[in-house]
Amino acid sequence: MPGMMPPMELRCVDDLGLLPADWDDLLARQDAPTPFMRRRFLQQLQAGGSAVPETGWQACFVLLEAGGRLLAAAPLWIKAHSWGEYVFDQAWARAYAQHGLRYYPKGVLAVPFTPVPGSRLLAEDDLARATLVRQLPLLASELGLSGLHLLFGSAADAAAMPANEWARREQPQFHWQRQPAWSSFEDFLASLRADKRKKILQERRQVRESGVQVRVQRGPEIGAADWAFWARCYAATYAVRGQTPYLADDFFAACGVEWLLFSAELDGERVAASLCAWDAERGVLYGRHWGCLREIRSLHFELCYYAPLVWCLAEGAQRFEGGAQGEHKMARGLLPVATHSFHCLADDRFADAVRRFSVQEQAAVQVYEAELVARTPFR
Repeated sequence: MPGMMPPMELRCVDDLGLLPADWDDLLARQDAPTPFMRRRFLQQLQAGGSAVPETGWQACFVLLEAGGRLLAAAPLWIKAHSWGEYVFDQAWARAYAQHGLRYYPKGVLAVPFTPVPGSRLLAEDDLARATLVRQLPLLASELGLSGLHLLFGSAADAAAMPANEWARREQPQFHWQRQPAWSSFEDFLASLRADKRKKILQERRQVRESGVQVRVQRGPEIGAADWAFWARCYAATYAVRGQTPYLADDFFAACGVEWLLFSAELDGERVAASLCAWDAERGVLYGRHWGCLREIRSLHFELCYYAPLVWCLAEGAQRFEGGAQGEHKMARGLLPVATHSFHCLADDRFADAVRRFSVQEQAAVQVYEAELVARTPFR
């Protein structure tokens, strides 16, 4: 009949080079878009060999379409392990094994190696999002997955999750939020308690007295030699733990993110760096990675927190997300913010156990978060 909407169709894409062009348009209309959910970033994870079946990440992106129009989408990865997720479920995998059950493969709705909160269920409206959520467990069953795990989702994602099907987990991150009265780093320092202010000034003085100079490069200012230096720093972070870096050397320059590289120079030689991602549209700076070739006292704090905060205050950034975990960030003015993940297991017995566990865990986490808030570094 004239005017009838074409039927909705669900399809999966394993080659991210074939993601529809309107993926980014749909992302931009969500409640919490980030640069890490854009097509180019996701495509480079696969094209560069970081998130591929050989590393335990099989892309199976879900597209809900009608008449060739993208209505909803989600970044589904079929996982053979639990590394690179930052929401820990290894105990669940062990419990499955003890009962003779298979936990892997599982499905993860996430951005690999990127614990940044943001939209995961892209949809043009609530109806499309709800339709997508209903279809996901059916797809997981067809694919033989033990369950689905949506990591670091947005408020809209949370609202779409049926509580009787998806268990909710909560964990704090630490973010800095600009206050109207702050126009400089000195203003920020003045708002802190005396002991916290004294500690920051002491740590910055230690770096300065060591002879270190900090250099900031943004976007196209970062050249091939700078990326080669950064690759050494990034690899060094993993080498101390006997691990291989998650991301390929050429990933950073090719993924389409506007990066800020904070480098430490001593006696004409670069010795450490931190890498932040800048979302100019939303005024958010994301602290992402750090590495050093030479240990210098307090240099980590300078490159990962103080220099980025100086930049944020000078450039008008509204928020600085310091990354996953780390209570020590509070002393640098980053306050706890709740982040959420959602879990839907196919086995009814384990699904019920995880839902009960998540209620108890969330109550404990909220008590912990309240204790953190009570320890505010601000006056």
